[in-house]
Amino acid sequence: MPPSQSSGDQVYTVSELTGGIRELLEGEFHDVWVEGEISNFRPHSSGHQYFTLKDASAQLSCVFFRGYARAAGFRLEEGQQIQAFGDVSIYEARGQYQLVVRMVQPKGFGALQAKFEALKRKLDAEGLFDPARKRPIPFFPRTVAVVTSPTGAAVRDILNILSRRAPWLRVLIWPVRVQGAGTHGEIVEALQELGQRSGSALPRIDTVIVARGGGSIEDLWSFNEEDVARAIHACPIPVISAVGHEIDFTISDFVADLRAPTPSAAAELVAPDGGDLRRRLQGNLAALNQAAAGQMERRLATLGLLRSTLRAYAPSRMVETYAQELDYLMDAADSSLGDLLKDHQLRHESLGRLLQMLRPEQRIRDGRETVCDLRRALDTAYSVQRDRREARLESLGDLLQSLNPEAVLKRGFSITSLETGEPLASAEEAAPGSTVVTRLWDGSFHSVVEDAGETPENN
Repeated sequence: MPPSQSSGDQVYTVSELTGGIRELLEGEFHDVWVEGEISNFRPHSSGHQYFTLKDASAQLSCVFFRGYARAAGFRLEEGQQIQAFGDVSIYEARGQYQLVVRMVQPKGFGALQAKFEALKRKLDAEGLFDPARKRPIPFFPRTVAVVTSPTGAAVRDILNILSRRAPWLRVLIWPVRVQGAGTHGEIVEALQELGQRSGSALPRIDTVIVARGGGSIEDLWSFNEEDVARAIHACPIPVISAVGHEIDFTISDFVADLRAPTPSAAAELVAPDGGDLRRRLQGNLAALNQAAAGQMERRLATLGLLRSTLRAYAPSRMVETYAQELDYLMDAADSSLGDLLKDHQLRHESLGRLLQMLRPEQRIRDGRETVCDLRRALDTAYSVQRDRREARLESLGDLLQSLNPEAVLKRGFSITSLETGEPLASAEEAAPGSTVVTRLWDGSFHSVVEDAGETPENN
């Protein structure tokens, strides 16, 4: 017998228990690599791919959703030996645990390289590598922050080149570890601190260099971590990634605003060469002085010409003449305005008298009486015409009734026709032995013709 249920026992629904198991699995087994042979491979019309990954003693159901399957580097086939990367979850509708695959690779491809490619595709799909969002590096920065190891060769190379090329440049060294477990967290914290303190606790920083010398993929792996890439993307200051040698590429290189092949190249890219800049400034200054001198000469010649012209026109005398002419015009305007007002007043009085003579109110009353008379005459004419039309219509109705064939039949006449319906207009049309139909006003009957000839004469 099953054990009795006590009051303290919790009873789960199937959905609750399955959901709890799913949370445990997803929390414990995420970002895992599983190796095995593909069997029961079933590509669906939706683009999703379903298969079983098995070895000698166990098997695991897998689902490869369309978005990830399209980005796969090769085509899955039955019997392939592969390594699959993803999260363990539960398909709750069937209570079946499965691996949700995000990336696949042939067996033996290398876990770090595969993880690198998977993260690269993911961040690229999110737009973190989009060239449109990359910010330009300031041409003439005043303060540069360098996130790197304080004891490595990279920081020495950067400081040597910057002191030679741009001695005015302020360089802030933010020390972090660049190799080993947990180092990516220090890099993320450094970028966040620089973004928050720039312009407040720290001088305003124009550019950040994230740098490290060369090494193996394991040595450079801190710069392939997702949180480092997202920290570079979120940093409000333009970031230059200078990690490894020229042939090395990291995720930081793709997401940064600018990639430098080496730390030394980053130092050359971040600031202009002081000597070259000085020569360019001296050349620009000489050209500016020459252009200013030429412009001054042209302006002086133009000023002399304008002075001569001004004396010839004697503007003070012209102002006096215009002032006197203005007085005359004002007097004429006053006189014309008075005459105009008198003319308008006379016209107004004349129009008033004309209006009084025309008496518009009386004309309106007369017009209303005329309209009433015309309306009464129209009503009378309409009544006469209506009576005439009704009498005419009644007469035509009587005539039509008198011409109705039904009325003629009631007076004793009949209509004879063949069985086909054709009326007989002559006795000769009725052949002996044929059947004819005779119609009276109240019915019809059929007859057989015995003899057809001329109509007998009246005695």
